[in-house]
Amino acid sequence: MEKEDLKIVNKDEEDEMELQGYRVCRWRVAVVGLWVLCTGGFLLLLLYWMPEWCVKATCSRTTVREAEVVLLQSTDEFKRWFLAKVRVMLAPGRNPFDSLETQTTPPMANGHSPHSSNSPTQEFNRKYAEYQPTQIRYFTLHSTKYYWSDEVQNFEVLTGLEDLEVTCSNIHSEHSTGLTSNQQEYRRLFFGVNEIAVKVPSVFKLLIKEVLNPFYIFQLFSVILWSADEYYYYAVAIVFMSVISIATSLYTIKKQYVMLHDMVAAHSIVRVSVCRANNDIEEALSTDLVPGDVMVIPSNGTIMPCDAVLVSGTCIVNESMLTGESVPVTKTNLPNPGEGDKEGDGAYSMEEHKRHTLFCGTHIIQTRFYSGELVKAVVVRTGFSTAKGQLVRSILYPKPTDFKLYRDAYLFLLCLVAIAGIGFVYSIVLSIMNKVPAKTIIIESLDIITITVPPALPAAMTAGIVYAQRRLKRIGIFCISPQRINICGQLNLVCFDKTGTLTEDGLDLWGVQRVENGSFHLSEENAYKESLVKSQFVACMATCHSLTKIDGQLSGDPLDLKMFEATGWILEEATEEETSLHDRIMPTVVRPPKQLMPPEPVMSPEQDMELYDLSLAYEIGIVRQFPFSSALQRMCVVARLLGEKRMDAYLKGAPEVVASLCKKDTVPEDFADVLEDYTKQGFRVIALAHRRLESKLTWHKVQNVNRDQMEANMEFLGLIIMQNKLKAETAGVLEDLRRAHIRTVMVTGDNMLTAISVARDCGMIPPQDRVIIADALPSKDGQSAKINWRYADKPSKHVGKAPRLEEIEISLEDVCHTDEPTSQDQYHFAMSGKSFAVISEHFQDVLQKLVLRGTVFARMAPDQKTQLIEALQSVDYFVGMCGDGANDCGALKRAHGGISLSELEASVASPFTSRTPNISCVPSLIREGRAALITSFCVFKFMALYSIIQYISVTLLYSILSNLGDFQFLFIDIAIILLIVFTMSLNPAWKELVSRRPPSGLISGPLLFSVLTQILICLGFQTIAFLWVRHQAWYDIWTPESDACNSSPHANFSPKHNSSEDDHNIKNYENTSLFYVSSFQYLIVAIVFSKGKPFRQPSYKNWPFVVSCIGLYIFLFFIMFYPVSAIDEFLEIVCVPFEWRIALFFIIVVNAAVSVLAEGGIDLWGPKCLSWLCCRQRKVPKALYMHLAQELSVDPDWPPKPTTTTEANPPPPGNTPENCSSCQILANS
Repeated sequence: MEKEDLKIVNKDEEDEMELQGYRVCRWRVAVVGLWVLCTGGFLLLLLYWMPEWCVKATCSRTTVREAEVVLLQSTDEFKRWFLAKVRVMLAPGRNPFDSLETQTTPPMANGHSPHSSNSPTQEFNRKYAEYQPTQIRYFTLHSTKYYWSDEVQNFEVLTGLEDLEVTCSNIHSEHSTGLTSNQQEYRRLFFGVNEIAVKVPSVFKLLIKEVLNPFYIFQLFSVILWSADEYYYYAVAIVFMSVISIATSLYTIKKQYVMLHDMVAAHSIVRVSVCRANNDIEEALSTDLVPGDVMVIPSNGTIMPCDAVLVSGTCIVNESMLTGESVPVTKTNLPNPGEGDKEGDGAYSMEEHKRHTLFCGTHIIQTRFYSGELVKAVVVRTGFSTAKGQLVRSILYPKPTDFKLYRDAYLFLLCLVAIAGIGFVYSIVLSIMNKVPAKTIIIESLDIITITVPPALPAAMTAGIVYAQRRLKRIGIFCISPQRINICGQLNLVCFDKTGTLTEDGLDLWGVQRVENGSFHLSEENAYKESLVKSQFVACMATCHSLTKIDGQLSGDPLDLKMFEATGWILEEATEEETSLHDRIMPTVVRPPKQLMPPEPVMSPEQDMELYDLSLAYEIGIVRQFPFSSALQRMCVVARLLGEKRMDAYLKGAPEVVASLCKKDTVPEDFADVLEDYTKQGFRVIALAHRRLESKLTWHKVQNVNRDQMEANMEFLGLIIMQNKLKAETAGVLEDLRRAHIRTVMVTGDNMLTAISVARDCGMIPPQDRVIIADALPSKDGQSAKINWRYADKPSKHVGKAPRLEEIEISLEDVCHTDEPTSQDQYHFAMSGKSFAVISEHFQDVLQKLVLRGTVFARMAPDQKTQLIEALQSVDYFVGMCGDGANDCGALKRAHGGISLSELEASVASPFTSRTPNISCVPSLIREGRAALITSFCVFKFMALYSIIQYISVTLLYSILSNLGDFQFLFIDIAIILLIVFTMSLNPAWKELVSRRPPSGLISGPLLFSVLTQILICLGFQTIAFLWVRHQAWYDIWTPESDACNSSPHANFSPKHNSSEDDHNIKNYENTSLFYVSSFQYLIVAIVFSKGKPFRQPSYKNWPFVVSCIGLYIFLFFIMFYPVSAIDEFLEIVCVPFEWRIALFFIIVVNAAVSVLAEGGIDLWGPKCLSWLCCRQRKVPKALYMHLAQELSVDPDWPPKPTTTTEANPPPPGNTPENCSSCQILANS
């Protein structure tokens, strides 16, 4: 393949793909058509299943630029193939952001679009007839359009306004006036209709797609074959089962599509007011919006139909649809740095400027606006490019679930097909030797294949998952991705968010510690005091927040709410009427309650009443807000005290950040010690600061001033200490997980020391274990990046305590254990989000070692949480994630099992959602996952044995040119197999988590050994029965006149009534003997494989299974010892002497005993033998984390010593930092 013709689209993104160009080749199409006719349409099916074969068979390679068809392959581990047809669109220009008005003005430049039957493209091109129409090539894949770009010589996605890399000042100067109707129409050619269209496929389309599944095609082949062989009843039974299966599947898929369509369609089309370039405001449908349009946000709120950046006014938004957090968020207008300030004028980015961006699907509760100036937003993205659109795309086109069980299942099926192949050849050779007619040879040979690969396998495999899903629903855990239940059985590490997950959601005010003259006062319980009412400290608490009143109720961030309530002050907001009377936004006002104010002086008679009231009034107006930013870790407000000319700036945020913005002399010398003392105790600490602004800063200047200018030279005011209590269930659940050898990790946005303290309180870090903080610094001024290692606690605290070694995070189950005690005690790494980013970039080799023992990850941004999950998965951990959904959406989706404790985004972000708002759902999910996984193994082993037992019976009978009868097949497949399969899956999960984990795949030593042993046992006993019956004294070739039964005193009927000719030679002694033995074998292996403890409840507690087995045993023994003519006639069984029935009973009992003993022996000795073999061969563990743990256990330099530094060596020229893995450790002086 020519490399230059291979392009990469969506580079470095989640859906990165390789792209090749093809052109349709007519002679190849003709040849393929001929082969399709020759194969009776089977080749067409094959090409449908394999799109890459289809393209390569019918097209020839060409350059991507000239391609008619593109073939894409995902670059992830799944390597999925997609094909798309390249289409051509005619447009007046190539770039959607070109202004057509700058060129020759067309004849209908300002004419409105006439509604005609022609397509919009033709209509638009007619308007711009003077332009040379440009051919634009594009293709659509997964609801995304890819356009050919001559600049980059590749296909690209047009996302929206961000493609222009506009700066913040550009948005204000060039994009805030709106578009003309023509510009809007022109852009719509490229960006399409602003709609997240979830098309609900017709039932016919879904039916065709479902029926063309390889499995159903195989069933169709089986049914045709059985019909040709006159096995009508079984064929009808399979058709009936398939129809029910297809109907159920269609109903479920259709229901999911309709639900998603309804969820998306609600509020997706609304009427909006759009500003035009000539300052007109016109009503339009939201579907007409394009990037660059300016929409007016109505004062009574709306549901956003697109992603837009706010350029004027303020909005209060509920973003629960995206984040799961129902707390209203205040969105302010995008700052306009102006032409002079080049440094502060960065490129607009939705992620960086999300505090100014209104996202599609979010609910705008209310707006605040200037009189005469509307609240406006510039449309940035539309349709599937929006935040909501991408969310919907991830649901419509999910990544396949990669799990070893499913890969092994296909390998196992291939083994069965190989066995079928042997039987196929054997039956052909045997039939030819016996001169059987050609038609019979073909039918019976193909029949062997349908016997070996059971048609009921997929239905049987999903039964266990469906039952587990039902049990999870009963305990309040909802699942939207059932295949993930099995994967949850493998989880060996769970990440927890802290706030709202491990700890209570709300914070309680524990106390305040004020600073005056550069030193701390003693801590005080609260700030609700008359003496403090006019202090800057209380003023900062009362003003520095983003609270708002909605329907008369204070609403906003829980922390802000607690802080404001602690002051006892009152918040008042201006009404719309009051605002419209003034020329600017009326500020939000806060004031203390009257009972806190000092006593009023007596009014003298000559004083003016109004002036007297003014002098008494103590109110602070909030003039401007700089909202809280998780990147900056702070928020700031500008406020003015009533009657004062100068304004004040108040700042609150992370103590380290606030202190760095304050004058050095105002920060107490013992600041770091006091802060550390609080954070070690697990308190959440917030620092406050204040600055008196210059009198030249007027109200208008404040509205345009840069945040950085405001947040400098502050005066440190003190600390607010908030308490975040652990949830009652947290410690117990984490102890259960620790006992089950499941590692627990904390991922939080909170302070590092607070997180370490909470980790110790909840038992995530045992008291005697050391915590090593990895403090990484990026490369700066020619110096390479480095990591400083320091201990969170002084190790002297633990002197005299024996290290506890039963812990551990890294359990080496599959590795040889030695009895030598380890010399070093246990340690844990902790790091901040900043350090994690530096280590990910410059110390890739160290990162893998760190995540082995990393327990606390603090100050982590949402995308860093996702990166951490990926880092843990890269060392072969099965990772679970439990969060409250607020900022954990990415991590919840990326983890093998994501559990959200918030129901708000349940249907969208996380595979699992718990109605119980604590982490007790985690062990329940893992237990159910393990039970479902073991059920899948049991069912697969049983179905494999069922196929092989039937295969053995049929192969033995073929040797005497006989077979099993139609109704014998029917009885075995329906009465025995289906009944057993659907009841053996009903075992509930074991009541507690055990330290042992179930195997992850079918291709494991004990499992394969178990299956092979049972196959050999079944083969042996069927062969004994088959040969032994032929050596009986009474044995003769059976005919309708045979009377072997008369030797039995229990014979109660004469066989003479059956004189019909037996064309298929079904009725004979060998068939009857094998039918009895094999029927009991199915039940024996079902009982043997239906495992209970330690992952499932024992089988005797599964009453439907017990009743089914007992019922079938009674029935089979009854027809064996007390023949009923009607049943024998129906099952085509012949009468055998009583002594032979006793012999068969003996064979069945011995078979059962051998099977049970063999399986028991494998369960008992299998793991020990494997462990012994591993130790003999010094086998390297499969999981990378185990391998790394082995290496690090003998590394004298690990863990790094305290007060040492690890430096990244400067990379050689041309090498990226990621490739630089060599490090040096320097001891600090």
